[in-house]
Amino acid sequence: MLALFDNLNGLEKFFVACALFGGVLFVIRLVMQFSGADADTDGDVGDIDVDADIEGGDTDISFRILSFQGLTAFFMMFGLVGFALMHQSGYGAPWSILGATLAGVGTCWLMKLLFDKAKKLQSSGNINLQNAIGQEGTVYLTIPAAGTGKAQVTVQEHLKIYDAVSEGEVELKTGVPVKVVRIVSNNVLVVEKLPGKPKE
Repeated sequence: MLALFDNLNGLEKFFVACALFGGVLFVIRLVMQFSGADADTDGDVGDIDVDADIEGGDTDISFRILSFQGLTAFFMMFGLVGFALMHQSGYGAPWSILGATLAGVGTCWLMKLLFDKAKKLQSSGNINLQNAIGQEGTVYLTIPAAGTGKAQVTVQEHLKIYDAVSEGEVELKTGVPVKVVRIVSNNVLVVEKLPGKPKE
């Protein structure tokens, strides 16, 4: 292995060093990020960052081109492609450097796309009930004039059933279309009958 390395010229050695340096750090960081060992990381280069915050099981995965992860991916592919072009394919230094640079940039761009997709797939599973305000639904279980019933409302793309009381303390029968006005204590919805709907 060392004998083979000694037979390389200066630029080929540089490509190999970049590939080893970038590849090892890239794999270590990637494993730590997805295993949770790197539980609170915020690496910045300028105003572009990479985050891996794990808090109670929630993972915020993001990837930016000028992050530590992006730079290691760049050097890994820069070194591999540059060495392959120069040593295996016989291209000269200018074309090898150009090809290596394009490969590094392309890898960063592809990784960014993949991490952005992964971030979009994340879901904490928590529903913020404040997002129900203004949403329309129906009475699931009759709401008495001075009591609590149930209303069925779509919140964050999930159809849920919540305890509900009526605005103005009027009775709302099952099936009546309603709109959520506000949220009171214990996550109880305050609903009102949608205007323009026929009275019961």
